[in-house]
Amino acid sequence: MWAIPDAEYRQRMRRFQHHIRAAGLDAALVHANECDCANVRYLAAYWPAFESAGVFVPAVGSPILLIGPESEAYAASRSKLRHIAMMVEYRESAEPEYPGIPVARFRDVARKAMRGRRLGRLGLVGYAIMPLPVYHGLQAELPGVELVKADDTLIDLRIIKTASEIALMKRAFRISEVAIDAILGEIRPGMTELQVIGIAQRELYRHGAEYEGHVLYCFCGPATKHAISRPTRNTIKRRQMIQLNIGARVGGYSSSVGLPLSIGKLPAAQKRLLEFGLEAHLKTIELLRAGRMAGDVVAEYEEFVARRGFRDNLLYGPCHGIGMMEVERPWMESTSPYRLAENMTFQVDTFFHGDDFGLRWENGVRITRTGVQKLSHRHMRIVEL
Repeated sequence: MWAIPDAEYRQRMRRFQHHIRAAGLDAALVHANECDCANVRYLAAYWPAFESAGVFVPAVGSPILLIGPESEAYAASRSKLRHIAMMVEYRESAEPEYPGIPVARFRDVARKAMRGRRLGRLGLVGYAIMPLPVYHGLQAELPGVELVKADDTLIDLRIIKTASEIALMKRAFRISEVAIDAILGEIRPGMTELQVIGIAQRELYRHGAEYEGHVLYCFCGPATKHAISRPTRNTIKRRQMIQLNIGARVGGYSSSVGLPLSIGKLPAAQKRLLEFGLEAHLKTIELLRAGRMAGDVVAEYEEFVARRGFRDNLLYGPCHGIGMMEVERPWMESTSPYRLAENMTFQVDTFFHGDDFGLRWENGVRITRTGVQKLSHRHMRIVEL
């Protein structure tokens, strides 16, 4: 299976509309862009390119996909939603004027979706990435409508995965592992970080990925201290830390496998932290099961790290949600008040650093009643090529 079934899209919309009503909202406006496509793709199967996108969802009635003026034919071929409206508020950032192209206004969209029902409270989903022109347009064209941050109405649906979603994630993780296998077979001293990523991209697309699951990482030497970065023309050398994070996207669902490695033996201090990082990674997996408080898992993990003498090497951790985005809610932090539930999916993300290097182990898991199902596991080992 390479896609979510149509019936599941219809079920998602029904459940979302139930959440809209339960939140006391008359409608919701959902946002996405090319980089963070998840919310709109979850409801409509539509993934914007260059432009941003939205879905106007009335509490009762038919939703409308909102797109920029260049995407009409593309959206019609891809969207699971029948009603589509082009709007300049969702155009690309160069802000072309599109003379002669008929576009809709928010008052037109609201009138069509609400069908005579009152629009008093409008929930905004994807609040952090909502385009400012959209917000200004809503204020100007829907005066008197209360705009309410309402991400939880949709995010709460996305946190628990269905069998279809988990199947796509498993496929994405398998492809990521295959790409890492190819890197381990071909990486050589003198290659640049970017050349290593080229190996990964070749294998991701060869084996069925629709895109990378995230910015692909290959860092070496001091650059491995970067928690977030991009590969460069730094060259691979022997006896230095090399960090890989390779992820595929399949049917809208992302994966990532993080593996620190070296060509030749590492210096003793780096090897010691590398070995403890794997031990801590496996410890996190051991702590996970349905019913546990997320904050308690983090407290126990942090106590384990401190007891072993590595607290100063810990940046953050140990888990964050994964699904349509490689990083999505919920995070698992010491302040997290929720309980783990069956079919939540997490990245076990174990990052440690020294003075001039860092390392990260990452693997996906599905929460079960008794523990976890590993979505990736083949590269949970020390690799010194």
